[in-house]
Amino acid sequence: MILVLNCGSQSVKWKLFNTNLKLAEAGKVFISKNDNYQKKIEQELEKIKNKDVSLIGHRVVHGGDKFKKPTEITENVLQDLEKLSFLAPIHNPYNVLGIKACQKIFNGIKNIAVFDTEFFVDLPKKVVTYALPEDISKKFGFKKFGFHGISHEYSSKEASKIIKKPFKKLKIITCHLGGGASITAIKNGKPVDTSMGFTPMEGLVMMTRPGNIDAGIVLELVKEFGVEETNKILNENSGIKGICGSGQMLEVLEKLKNGDKKAKLAFDVFIYLIQKYIGAYYAILGGCDLLVFTGSIGAGNPKTRNAILKGLNILNKTKILKIETDEERAILLKIKK
Repeated sequence: MILVLNCGSQSVKWKLFNTNLKLAEAGKVFISKNDNYQKKIEQELEKIKNKDVSLIGHRVVHGGDKFKKPTEITENVLQDLEKLSFLAPIHNPYNVLGIKACQKIFNGIKNIAVFDTEFFVDLPKKVVTYALPEDISKKFGFKKFGFHGISHEYSSKEASKIIKKPFKKLKIITCHLGGGASITAIKNGKPVDTSMGFTPMEGLVMMTRPGNIDAGIVLELVKEFGVEETNKILNENSGIKGICGSGQMLEVLEKLKNGDKKAKLAFDVFIYLIQKYIGAYYAILGGCDLLVFTGSIGAGNPKTRNAILKGLNILNKTKILKIETDEERAILLKIKK
């Protein structure tokens, strides 16, 4: 059996696949802030420790400049991953805890990390470069990495299969819309731009993250609240939640039905920036053959998709699909190459 573990800050998803790469079993457990995260994962993994697991794959959000392809997890690799946690503070620490839990429960079994950043390793230099002093960028490793790569790659390839056209001959825009949100432009099988940057905070307005904001705002927040509190504000209390008080899209949609003005503003801000990116990527690609929506929001309630598409007349010749992403299967296929 092959186990794939996908650890988030509030939930842990796992899937077991047999030797024919068919799904055998799956599970998901929600974890509250009051829970001992690693203990909760271990309790979940205990349920399947006798399933003859021979290989384990992990989703890891940030690979930094060091990890550019699926990597077997040694003690040195694990230490390096822990050092990257500051770049994705609501993702990487939990990815690492999942790895440690597997090492404990499935002692001696090979663990392989698959990175959300992998899909974007060959982005053009003009795309990844920030307009900062060169010595500072080099010292801190500032560059655009991009995230949700596993989902963007999987959904775009699946969509190309559905329309029965070669992936490497299409111009595709993929919209991964969930708790985190990002958009990617893909041309001839390669991403040419993506909305997230050095960390998963850049780009679109998200459920609890602000996306693109004036850097001067961050400076003012740090002066007033310090680094730790500013980090919490930007990662946990901004975005749609910051505008209307709710960080769950289903709750926001329910508020919209009831005429809540703050919810409408939050929804409008969310939709507007997505439309703006789609327009920009359409221009960069020189057209778009395929627009793909994925993620819990993107492939979920059609109200969001309909609002995004309203008024985007440039897409009148574009095939539009929703694809339910399967990051666990995508990880499985990568570690079995």
